[in-house]
Amino acid sequence: MPEWMIEIEHLRKEFGNLVAVEDLCLRIPPGEFFGFLGPNGSGKTTTIKLLTGLLRPTRGVARIGGFDIQKEHLAAKRLIGYVPDTPYLYEKLSAREFLRLVGDLYQIPVQTLDRRITELLELFGLAHVADGLIEDYSHGMRQKAVMCACLLHEPKAIIIDEPMVGLDPQSAHLVKTVLRKQCEQGACVFMSTHTLSLAEDVCHRVAIILKGRVIAVGTVDELKREYGGHSDLEDLFLDLTGRDVGA
Repeated sequence: MPEWMIEIEHLRKEFGNLVAVEDLCLRIPPGEFFGFLGPNGSGKTTTIKLLTGLLRPTRGVARIGGFDIQKEHLAAKRLIGYVPDTPYLYEKLSAREFLRLVGDLYQIPVQTLDRRITELLELFGLAHVADGLIEDYSHGMRQKAVMCACLLHEPKAIIIDEPMVGLDPQSAHLVKTVLRKQCEQGACVFMSTHTLSLAEDVCHRVAIILKGRVIAVGTVDELKREYGGHSDLEDLFLDLTGRDVGA
């Protein structure tokens, strides 16, 4: 197992005259639950798209399990489980059909694939609707179907953008439990979220990004001490990023 499951070195992304990410450096070991926090427009989603190979960096490198996501993209992507902030699902497929499609893309053997699909559908409470069309699913059910697809091939780097959107409290608790277990089994989780209480609850370390630059990295307790003994992560975050809307 590599020392770092996610390794980002001097990553920069420009869109014309806009610098969305600037000189980003992070290292995340196997087994770590890592929170990536920042206001809207700070560069979180751009960073995630760079990590998953959906965007090419202007400069710098991102590695997954030691593989350069640009130069060794197939090897790197085999290790990634990804849940975007607005996931796309094929509405004319059932959840079972969708998961079989994903499993075929990852070349999972048929017997293993059928077992994994059954396990995940049961785990996320979708077994009773597994053969119904996704177009009839609620938002929360769709989100859970995407989580199943993310975990289907047993990824080592789980990259998630706002995982709890649309989930009821029971489902959100389940997702937290499942992601924690993934870390215990050696995967790392890279989670972007606006829910600061969630990050404080589950993350081993967090990074705060503002205007494309990481301005703080560490455990929540370390950051509280370093930046003046704040009572909680929300108070710390607001002091570092600005309390006014649009700051």
